[in-house]
Amino acid sequence: MINQVTLVGRLTKDPEARKTTEGKSVLSVTVAVNRPYKNQKGQVDTDFVLCTIWDRAAENTERYCRKGSIVGVTGRIQTRYYDNDQGKRTYITEVIAENVRFLDNKPASTSAPETTKKEPIELPF
Repeated sequence: MINQVTLVGRLTKDPEARKTTEGKSVLSVTVAVNRPYKNQKGQVDTDFVLCTIWDRAAENTERYCRKGSIVGVTGRIQTRYYDNDQGKRTYITEVIAENVRFLDNKPASTSAPETTKKEPIELPF
């Protein structure tokens, strides 16, 4: 059996990792992924996929990503359920991340060398 997912999308909010009672870091994020086609109105629909990231990957995602950051996530789909306060069973489908890639360009360094201003070139036509 194969259960493998690959997503590339943007984070919908700033990530905030938390610790389990055993001291493991865990991070729940939602990744907005555009569909590869347009709907009947000519607009691109977006899916919002819940992803759970564990341990060091969770800590690094919290440290280096913000709302709108582009991430690539590979992992597996997992479904779980719980009984809510009204006794109704609620199902949750999520991606358990095995690998997270940060796909945004690195922020510009504050000590970047100054660029020299170039004079415009006049073309003969």
